[in-house]
Amino acid sequence: MSKEPQSDPSEITSSPALGETYSGFVAILGKPNVGKSTLLNTLLGVKVAPITPKPQTTRRGVRGIYTEENRQLVFVDTPGFHRAKDALGSYMNREVRTAIADVDLILWVVDLRRPPGDEDKDVARLLRGLDPATRIYLVGNKLDAAKYPDEALSLYQDLLPTLSRSYSLSAQADPEAVYRLRSELLSELEPGPFFFPSNIRSDQSREDWAGEIVRESAMIHLRQELPYTVAVQVLDWRDPEEGSDDAIYILAEIWVERSNHRMIVLGKGGSMIREIGRSARKQLEIFLNRRVYLELEVAVHKSWREDPESLRELGYES
Repeated sequence: MSKEPQSDPSEITSSPALGETYSGFVAILGKPNVGKSTLLNTLLGVKVAPITPKPQTTRRGVRGIYTEENRQLVFVDTPGFHRAKDALGSYMNREVRTAIADVDLILWVVDLRRPPGDEDKDVARLLRGLDPATRIYLVGNKLDAAKYPDEALSLYQDLLPTLSRSYSLSAQADPEAVYRLRSELLSELEPGPFFFPSNIRSDQSREDWAGEIVRESAMIHLRQELPYTVAVQVLDWRDPEEGSDDAIYILAEIWVERSNHRMIVLGKGGSMIREIGRSARKQLEIFLNRRVYLELEVAVHKSWREDPESLRELGYES
């Protein structure tokens, strides 16, 4: 992970050194908790999207860039498409619709451990409303844990007869199957310019990326429904002077909606916030390849998921 995984796409064109280049945009779509972010991270070979066992971990579209010689895939990891209950949920669903409106191909990810549910059927209806020429690949995930994967895949196929292809794999347990899928996607790219520099893997700002790492840690450690009321905003990032062995300093604020939630996040004697910070700092140091001093604060922002101004401040357009 680059320290600053961001770029100006307008500056990127076909490289004369590479000759003709090939590129394309691929959206990763599905209901919550089917493994979309795990699939993206495996496709890229590096973690750019947060992963937890809890649904709705991804809240905004995350672009992951994979470049191999003269070919570039731009993946868009979308939030789980679900039946929204608040303004944040509505924003997440709009992110999904925006992401799939102008891509070259869609990977519809489903969970082979169970048959289609209502939210899977909602996704299928959304896909049926697209241009019939849109290429859609069904990706049956969690194959390693499925008892009747072939039967489940068939039921998903019945929801969308216009599917171009179908795959069964385990994004977490069988990366080689994901790499084979990636190779097929690379081979099918049309001629086009590179939209991002070949040495980056995500268009997230470093602050957004670090904030998502902290939020992932909070979601893993916090119990029950509290994780879904948590947001993270990075307030400060200071790089050490060149040549210095000092740590990168990151100040992040964890948002909660109630005072009692703040006490839960802090924990007895600050035990919970220390555990959240310790877990997040380890990940940050691995990807930044440098010591990190991570300072966490907890602030109450009442009903932030329904407040347009709060959503804008966090980077979610209301």
